[in-house]
Amino acid sequence: MTRAIGVISGTSMDGIDVALIDGDGEAIASVGPGATYPYAAELAERLRAVVADPVLAAGPLEALERDVTDAHVAAVESFLTEHAIARAGVALVGLHGQTVLHRPQQRYTRQLCDGGRAARRLGADVVCDFRSADVAAGGEGAPLVPLYHAALAAGLERPLMVLNWGGVGNVTYLGRAGEIVAFDTGPANAPLDDFMRRRRGLAHDENGALAASGKVDAALVAAWMEDAYFRRPAPKSLDRNHFQRLTAGAEALSDADGAATLAAFTVEATAAALAQTPEPPKRWLVCGGGRRNANLMARLARRLGVAVEPIEAIGEDGDFVEAACFAHLALRSRRGLPLSLPSTTGAPRPLTGGAYWPRPSDSHA
Repeated sequence: MTRAIGVISGTSMDGIDVALIDGDGEAIASVGPGATYPYAAELAERLRAVVADPVLAAGPLEALERDVTDAHVAAVESFLTEHAIARAGVALVGLHGQTVLHRPQQRYTRQLCDGGRAARRLGADVVCDFRSADVAAGGEGAPLVPLYHAALAAGLERPLMVLNWGGVGNVTYLGRAGEIVAFDTGPANAPLDDFMRRRRGLAHDENGALAASGKVDAALVAAWMEDAYFRRPAPKSLDRNHFQRLTAGAEALSDADGAATLAAFTVEATAAALAQTPEPPKRWLVCGGGRRNANLMARLARRLGVAVEPIEAIGEDGDFVEAACFAHLALRSRRGLPLSLPSTTGAPRPLTGGAYWPRPSDSHA
């Protein structure tokens, strides 16, 4: 077994997640600690400005990529120090980077991460650029976490659904016969987080309290669910801002009613995933920040009529599943194992990927 670190900042851009695993890219021997390191406020604002403008996101971003890379390196350095992890004992670092634009239909995806710079500064072997090979081959490039979900859920009763509620929602369906089906469900935290930032100057709706106090505009939710994305067959993926214009109708509502309506949209979009699965899952395990939103979790459980539990129910830390995933995928990449399947991204065949940057002799230069 090999020790690896995974690092990601998701579409919510609320911080850089770092996690440690021991594994071989197939089995997971152990999952170690995880930690989150916030972006500096100035860097987070620069990122949000770029993510909000596809023209900027597709343009030259050398200075921003350098600063994002250095922030990720600093997060890894802090993680090693805080958890007393010997650098020499970590064989590999999987650095996802920060997604600023994801347009798989145009065979384009962009994650800011300079792997060579990271390898030099960390003095470690680095794997980055996990999505490009899949997108170039005609896949969606997302979600990439399903093979890690499958490894975590080895031995659990199936059919089982693993849901990640980050900025965008994605699911992994694990069937009785070993089927793995995965896709982005639609909006998760991003529309509500953006609404809360505009209306209240807050990063999110703490525990779903504001949404729980409001009244859902059912007509708006029904109209939003008419978006063509929900009729597309899986696998499929989304850019964070896909629903931004569509959900602008919430601006006419009060703070509480707008939050309630956006939360209801997240739940309906998630429940619509059932149309893409061979049979209804008996259990849903939820990771990502959305699992902390009591309003969302309760609404989804009522909507589905089955157990909806945080992934902590099986002993995992739901804050760091995606970070640990990229440690797992880095190990798979180095072994030439698939990172994606036709049933998870729509790739034409099981595909490996990732760009490898070995530790240079002039590390820390």
